Amino acid sequence: MDTYNKEFKSKSFWQRPEGVTGMIFLAGLVIGGGYLLSIALPAIIALTQNILYLSVMLMALGAIVYVVLDPKMRNLVWYMYKSVMRWLTGLFVQIDPIGILKSYVEELKNNLRKMNKQIAQLRGQMHKLHEVIHNNKKQIENSLNMASKAREADKQNIMILKSRQAGRLKDSNLRLEDLYRKMEVLYRVLTKMYENSQVLMEDIQDQVMVKEQERKAIHASHSAMRSAMSIISGDPDQRAMFDMAMEAIAEDVANKVGEMERFMEMSASFMDSVDLQNGIFEEEGLKMLEKWEKEGVSLLLGNEKETLLLQANNDKDVLDLNAPMKERVKDPAHRNQYDNFFEL
Repeated sequence: MDTYNKEFKSKSFWQRPEGVTGMIFLAGLVIGGGYLLSIALPAIIALTQNILYLSVMLMALGAIVYVVLDPKMRNLVWYMYKSVMRWLTGLFVQIDPIGILKSYVEELKNNLRKMNKQIAQLRGQMHKLHEVIHNNKKQIENSLNMASKAREADKQNIMILKSRQAGRLKDSNLRLEDLYRKMEVLYRVLTKMYENSQVLMEDIQDQVMVKEQERKAIHASHSAMRSAMSIISGDPDQRAMFDMAMEAIAEDVANKVGEMERFMEMSASFMDSVDLQNGIFEEEGLKMLEKWEKEGVSLLLGNEKETLLLQANNDKDVLDLNAPMKERVKDPAHRNQYDNFFEL
């Protein structure tokens, strides 16, 4: 998680929403400044002929050079510029990480309700498929017995008919058993995502409750002026560092919620393609799931993804479809997954 945390914290100003505003504003300054300079150039040349005006312009130029060359002044100007751009962006876009996290909590609640229904629907399909496979096995056994009796009675036509019927049912069951294994992967992943998403929502709610008050205290004790003085003295700006950690949490949650929603969409598409009544399904749905299986580590599942895939393909690890859905029980020893985002 430390590496993951550093990756988010290294996100530059230009990659954030206020960075887009900053680019537009900076481009406007360059274009506008160039235009005004071209218009005022004759007047500036005329003013340089006056010693007093020339001295004032040289002093102004020296001040600009000083700001550019002095690291502390340059950092101060840069800090002020970012603050203004952030304020402007905040007028049109929600960039407050606390507000963003609150909206993600509501989104997670909705997704958990949808996922619960999806799991119930999948469980029903798996029960039906299991019954189809079981009935096919009974028919295979029955057809083979009839073929054996027909051979003993020297009834070649009946023997061939029943043998072929058993062969077709065996081929069908191979495909259906493969489909069942894929459904088992879906079921195991969805139930684990459901469980982990409950933990995620709980952790976000805890962070919002604690950090909202902490953020108010930090912003009250570290005013814009004090932050500017910290920049000048070379000390870290605690307010900016706190906001950066909150933004990293919001970014991490956004990626996890996005992964959750993408998997739910893929699962729904897969289940819609299955026609159990006729024993058919679209290969595209299987390919989508196989592609997901081969992808890297899941943000929501972590290393559990590989374990779930191994369990689904292990005949000895039988899935109990009648087991109730696991609801989140708060563990007193549980450590919030986002606490280390504030560790320096």
